Amino acid sequence: MTDFNYDQTRHLKKLIPAEEITAIDNWIKKYPPERKRPPIIAALKVVQDHNGNYLTEEMMQAVAEYLDVPHVAVYEVATFYSMFHLDKVGRHVISVCNNISCSLRGADKVIEHLQNRLNIKVGETTEDGLYTIKTVECMAACGGAPMLEVDKVYHENLTEEKIDQILSDIAAVELTQNSSSKQHENDADSSNEFSGEAQD
Repeated sequence: MTDFNYDQTRHLKKLIPAEEITAIDNWIKKYPPERKRPPIIAALKVVQDHNGNYLTEEMMQAVAEYLDVPHVAVYEVATFYSMFHLDKVGRHVISVCNNISCSLRGADKVIEHLQNRLNIKVGETTEDGLYTIKTVECMAACGGAPMLEVDKVYHENLTEEKIDQILSDIAAVELTQNSSSKQHENDADSSNEFSGEAQD
C-alpha cells in the first residue's frame, strides 16, 4: 500500500475542473474505503475525456495519487483496455475488431477500405486531426462481425457502403458543429462591436 498524503490529491485538482473531481468522488463513494482500485477505470475515463481523448504520464500519476493506489495499477488498466489512449489521437477513433470472428468475416477488407478512404494506415491520424484507425481484440459483438466502434457506437455487419455512410454521418456532424461555432464567434464579435459603439 502506498503512503497516503492528502497534499497529493491536489495534483489532480490542478489538472481537471471541480465538477470532474466530483464525478470521480462519486465513483469512489460506491466502494468501501479499503477497495481503492475499482474506481480506476472511471477516473481514467473522466481524465481522458477532459484531455482530448488521451492520457499523459502526468495524468496517470495524478490519478494514482488521488485514489491512493500504486502507479503501476493505473498504468496496467490504461494499457489493458483499448478505450484508453496513451498517445494523441483523432477526435474520432475508429476501432476495428480484428479477432478471429471478425477476421473470418472480412475485417481485413474493412481496414483496407478505411485506410483507402482516409489515406492513413492503422495507428495513424489524419492530418486534420479528425480520425484515427486502430485495431482491437474482441468487443463482444461476434454475431455482428465484421464490426467497428466509433464515438461509443457499435456498427455491425459492415460493408463498404455502410462504412462510407458512417464516415459521411461523422462529416455531417463536424460540419454542423463548425458552422455553429462560427455563428457563436460572429455573434460575439457583433456584440462587442455594438458595445463599443454604445460607449462612443
